[in-house]
Amino acid sequence: VQLVESGGGLVQAGGSLRLSCAASGGGFSSRYMAWFRQAPGKGPGWVSAINSGGGATYYADSVKGRFRISRDNAKNTLYLQMNSLKAEDTAVYFCAARPDTSRIRSYLGEYDYWGQGTQVTVSS
Repeated sequence: VQLVESGGGLVQAGGSLRLSCAASGGGFSSRYMAWFRQAPGKGPGWVSAINSGGGATYYADSVKGRFRISRDNAKNTLYLQMNSLKAEDTAVYFCAARPDTSRIRSYLGEYDYWGQGTQVTVSS
């Protein structure tokens, strides 16, 4: 399984970005997917997750109400719509995949695959 993120960039505080994660290698529609982010000098932090069918979504408290995760299984693509961005959202964002589950999985070690990431920089 390969995961390739795109959509990052430089945006002013209060702005929006939409990240995409294109999956290849099969099995996307049966996988639980998540977004993580890593700021300079820090470990990876969980942002959001979605189950295989898209009916269950989960968010870290820091992004709840501002970010929205979604997926298009026909296109093998995961999305993260980010609104009301803040300087503290600056990080490399990457997607991760694991077998489906009904529980929140917020530790990167619980995932089998992840991508290289896309840089998001929010200027204040």
